[in-house]
Amino acid sequence: MKALRAIILVTALLSPVPAAAQVSVTFVEPERYTDAESHFGSGYTLRVTLAEIRRLFTELGDRALRPGESLSITALDIDLAGYERPGAVGPDSLRIVSDVGPPRLRLRYTLKERDRTVLAADETVTDIDFLSRYARSLGGASFAHERELIRDWLQTRIAQRQPPRE
Repeated sequence: MKALRAIILVTALLSPVPAAAQVSVTFVEPERYTDAESHFGSGYTLRVTLAEIRRLFTELGDRALRPGESLSITALDIDLAGYERPGAVGPDSLRIVSDVGPPRLRLRYTLKERDRTVLAADETVTDIDFLSRYARSLGGASFAHERELIRDWLQTRIAQRQPPRE
């Protein structure tokens, strides 16, 4: 009986373990993005915006991925929700958010399951109804609209495997 337990233990230890979910994010020419930094010197710097977008994709993406899957995202453009109000002062400058300025992310992505490509596409992710849909959970947090957009996109596109519309 001890020999059988030892064999089972050794087999379990040597069996391949599924790799943890993993998200990688790359930014292409971020200095040319539509609206990813303060142009008036009073809002978020490009570095802060990119770090937060990377954190959101990584944190939320890890929840959407299954073990053994990986998601590679290349951000081609970022347009934050709303627009910056010129003349506002401070790191949290006034940003006017209305339904005419939804958040918009242009992405190229590849979802893989153990080296096999499951889904790959170029897509512009936006939601013109973002104000009514996301009002439930914002609470004035920075990048809140972008967080909700990314969360919903990851759930629909990655977790549920719904390909983008042509």
